[in-house]
Amino acid sequence: MAKVYEFLANGFEEIEGLAPVDILRRGGVDIKMVSITGNAFVETSHGVTVKADLQFEEAGDFSDADMLLLPGGMPGSTNLKAHEGVKAVLKQQHRAGKRIGAICAAPMVLAECGILDGKKATCSPGFEQYFNASTTYTGALYQEDMNVITGEGPAATLPYAYRILSYFIGEAAVKELETKMQFAHLMAR
Repeated sequence: MAKVYEFLANGFEEIEGLAPVDILRRGGVDIKMVSITGNAFVETSHGVTVKADLQFEEAGDFSDADMLLLPGGMPGSTNLKAHEGVKAVLKQQHRAGKRIGAICAAPMVLAECGILDGKKATCSPGFEQYFNASTTYTGALYQEDMNVITGEGPAATLPYAYRILSYFIGEAAVKELETKMQFAHLMAR
């Protein structure tokens, strides 16, 4: 079974943090929400308190991760960017050629780590200012480039999450889940 970790900081965007967890779990992926707050509870950008599965300090070295995810939101993305442990784990994951995803403002964390260097990426409009000159900002709903996927923002969360799920269970199974969750119906409108 695939192993995914999603890092949660105070101020993360609810849909960008929780929808990928929901979709990946429905698809049979073992995804753990990891709090970087120093305790199990994380407050979202709109004041909802979420209990994470693990705390960063007790999770180990994350070397078993098939993928690492960063939800966006503010100040959540700034809080992720300020966490040296998260940045070290992202760099380790990238050096290993393993998958990484970030959405909305969170691609700025990847940019700071050098993970977007020479890649195409998207983010919430305005946050491309954090990309270096070698990163091509596309403005797409989601953008894949080698082992990295980035998403634009809240409205992109579902297509972004389904695409991530396809890395682990395949397109046919994802289409079936999209139908069961009425996403296929929404996209047919």
